[in-house]
Order: sequence, then structure tokens, then C-alpha cells
Amino acid sequence: MRWIHAAGRGLLVLIVVLTGHVASGARAGEAGGDGRGPLTLATAGDLTGYLGSVLEGWNRTHPGEEVTLVELPDSADETRAQMITDLRGAERGRFDVLNIDVSWTSEFAAAGWIRPLPRDRFPLGTFLPRVVDTATYDGRLYAVPYVTNAGLLLYRKDVLDAEGVPPPRTWAELERAAKTLAPEHGLDGYAGQFLPYEGLTVNAAEAVYSAGGTILGDEGERVTVNSRAARDGIGFLARGVREGWIPREALAYKEEESKRAFQDGRLLFLRNWPYAYVAASAPGSKVAGKVGAVPLPGPDGPGTSVLGGSNLAVGSHARHPDSAARLIAYLTSERVQRQVLTRGALPPVRADLYDDPGLVRRFPYLPTLRASVLAAAPRPKSPRYDQVSLVVQAVVHDAMTGRQTPGVAVRRLAGELAAVSSR
Repeated sequence: MRWIHAAGRGLLVLIVVLTGHVASGARAGEAGGDGRGPLTLATAGDLTGYLGSVLEGWNRTHPGEEVTLVELPDSADETRAQMITDLRGAERGRFDVLNIDVSWTSEFAAAGWIRPLPRDRFPLGTFLPRVVDTATYDGRLYAVPYVTNAGLLLYRKDVLDAEGVPPPRTWAELERAAKTLAPEHGLDGYAGQFLPYEGLTVNAAEAVYSAGGTILGDEGERVTVNSRAARDGIGFLARGVREGWIPREALAYKEEESKRAFQDGRLLFLRNWPYAYVAASAPGSKVAGKVGAVPLPGPDGPGTSVLGGSNLAVGSHARHPDSAARLIAYLTSERVQRQVLTRGALPPVRADLYDDPGLVRRFPYLPTLRASVLAAAPRPKSPRYDQVSLVVQAVVHDAMTGRQTPGVAVRRLAGELAAVSSR
């Protein structure tokens, strides 16, 4: 009986082992035996429609590794929510490669939703310095930069030239022109993105960074915002509303509303992304041919922009990780990065494209954008970034609407961020 039981157990083990080999063989067959096969790329809405044609080029030359594009809502918050729902699922999700906002990398990596990537598979050395930092968490590469961005100060070149005034390099110069020249020409002074949403977090961080301060350190584990620099930065924004050179309607502006105000000839100065320069300079704009762009000003000279853009990440449950890495290398190649700029009107991460004479003639803001990106800083890194951003938005908006002084706002900000970091 003991021999029969032992034989039975042995047969059971053999069946389990063979079943496992068959199952793993089936999975290997599905993946082409080497981690290669079809992919799904998830991204926020492609407003310029360029990405489909870029992926057609991949699909023509990579049979068996075709990419299906899934466009999620234009809203960053809705895109993030749908991506997280897919990545959290117990079953393998739909999304293999994700085009994520640079501010989500730490959160997605800390949660285990995206997998670490080998640095040697991607042309990181050809990218603009600083952009790679947005794709790392805890010292490891979790994504690859795809599109970068930095805030610029757009200005009415015709107005400043007529008055013999150079574009502002400091806050004081901006304030003076916004207070005096703007009303003389029937314009409002200055605007950014001041509605309580992610755009206000960016504008507030730029003001704090430009004054020499920071918000968080040590991957979000240390709160550093309780400083004179933070009071000065938030005070600059609050003073603008209080004194009127930031119009109160700007407290409801997002990117599009602020772009429209400048494009319609209602603003002397605007903080926005480079796409707003392209739109304001295009035929049909009321200010076409009258627009200039310079780096954001700071207290004593050029300030610091927040790095924008997106990174490409591989989901932790990706079906074909080798194909996913190959697709990312393709999308960050020089040829495709050139199309990112020329077809998508988005700033590429490849450094050499910013020195291309033909591209500079077509996109004259590129040298200014390059300088801004090189001097830019990432948004506060934290695995709880969504909560960090909500706190910054609420507190800074209260300061700008006069509900709290900048000093009280900074102390409140420090306390609420400490509570978020300790969760």
C-alpha cells in the first residue's frame, strides 16, 4: 500500500510538472518565444492626430508586433484614473505600454504598476539633461522620456518694442510693465493657469523654485516648503491678484482659457507651454507676428520652469515586454522624435533637434525652450503625488484669492504635506 501511495504521489507530481511545462510553452508560443508579440499603447487623447501615423510606420516594419493605440480622455485626471484601474486589475490588463505624465512616474513605480527598465536599451545619452530624472524612482529607471516641456513667458513683442522696453528677466520688471504698460494699451497684465487643478500646482512650484525654494525632498519623504523662498514665490502670485496686474478672471484659467485670452489680444504677458506660442503665431490669431517668448522671470533674473511632458512605461503585467522595450526605443529614435515636433507640435527629448537650423527656422522658440528645459526642475517627487498636488492647489488658491496671507499659507502647506507624507 505504501508503494502504491508513493507511486500515486509520483504520478501526480509528474502530471503537475508536465502541465506546467505545457502551459509555459503555450505562453511562450503566444509571445513568440522571446517576449515579442502584439502590444497595446495607452495615451491621453492625441489632439494633433500625429501618433497614429507614427505607429503605422512601426506596424509596417514589425509584423507580429503590431501596436493598437488606445486614446483615453484629454483630461489628465481621467486618463490617470483609467490607467490605474487597468493596472490594478487582478487579471492581466489591456495596456502594455503607457504614455504617462512625468509627474506620475514615482507613484506608478512605488505601487508596482510599471516595471523597471534596463538603461542600456535606450538612447538616454542623446536626451536633454534633466529629462531622464523625471523617469527614475528610487535610483532606478522606470520609464523613458518621450516628450518634454517647459513653461515660457509669452509677451506682446509689438507693445514692448513700441515702448522701447526689453522683455522682462525679473519679477520686478514684469510687475512694472504689467502695471503701467498693459493698461496704456488696453490690456491685462499677466496670467498663468490659476484654476485649482494641476496647472496651479505647476505655476506655484515654478514660483517657489524661481525664488530658490523647494517643496519636497527625498522622494517625497521630507517636507521642505516652509521657507522664505516659498513665501516669496506664493507672495508674488498673491500680490499680482491683490494689486490687479493679474486679472481676477485668471483665477479660473486653465491652459486653453489662458491661451485664448492671449491669442485674442487681451494680455501683455502669459505663462504657458510652447504650444501656446505656436497657436498665437498661427494665421487667424489676432496677435500673429506680434509674439515673443523668453524664459520665465525670477526675483533676480531668469527663473525656473517645471518640467512637463510624458514618459513611456511598460506595465508590470505587459504581455510582451521585449516588444514593449523595442517600441519605446523606436518612439525615442531621432526619426520619430523629429515627427513628434513637426507633426505633433510637441517638444522632443532629443538634444540635437534643438540645434537643427531647419527646425529652428520653423519653430523659432526652440533655443529659448532648450534653455528653459536645461534650467527646469521636476514637480515634487512623491508616491502620493496626486494628494500632494491637491494640497498645493487648495492652499495656493486660498492665498491668491486673499483668504490667507502667503506666510500663513506656507505654514499650512507644510503641515498638510507632512500629513500626506506620513500616511
